[in-house]
Amino acid sequence: MESFYSIQGEGYHAGKPTYFIRLAGCDVGCHWCDVKESWKVEDHERASIKDLVEAIPGNDGIVVVTGGEPLMHKLDDLTLCLRKMGGKTHLETSGAYPLSGSWDWICISPKKFKPVLEENLIFANELKVVIYHPSDLKWAESFRGKLSPDCKLFLQPEWSKREKMIPLINGYCKENPEWRISLQIHNYMGVP
Repeated sequence: MESFYSIQGEGYHAGKPTYFIRLAGCDVGCHWCDVKESWKVEDHERASIKDLVEAIPGNDGIVVVTGGEPLMHKLDDLTLCLRKMGGKTHLETSGAYPLSGSWDWICISPKKFKPVLEENLIFANELKVVIYHPSDLKWAESFRGKLSPDCKLFLQPEWSKREKMIPLINGYCKENPEWRISLQIHNYMGVP
């Protein structure tokens, strides 16, 4: 769908310069999605892996493959090329499809609309759960026993509900310090 150089706005790597490759196609259907235009593959021109990789400035930074839902595509060849150029490969996914590709970092952000494949959870370096309703905190906890002990845990307020959810998440993290707050700092900064 698009690729661009910006700042990682969420999760463990927030604040780091990052190149994003956003792949079209998603059937997860989050009503709060901020890139609904990514949902239909046929609405976007196809790009070759060569063109995607050659557009990346530099050769040793973080490259996030995101979507839509990127795992709807086989990502082995793309990540092979990214690794050859020296980039750090990061994946942002709902985890609803089988893993493909070779990754330095995997962020799984499960969604209630299409369940995560449980076999993917053990590979997550980061679990980022969007909090839209107070009941989502309990749902976030349901993943804990299925993750690697080193997995970083984040609760992120859904952007349109942030004023109500931030105090709730703040209190929850104080009582459960293994969780951290993820804010969409790119939205606060006004950058993609």
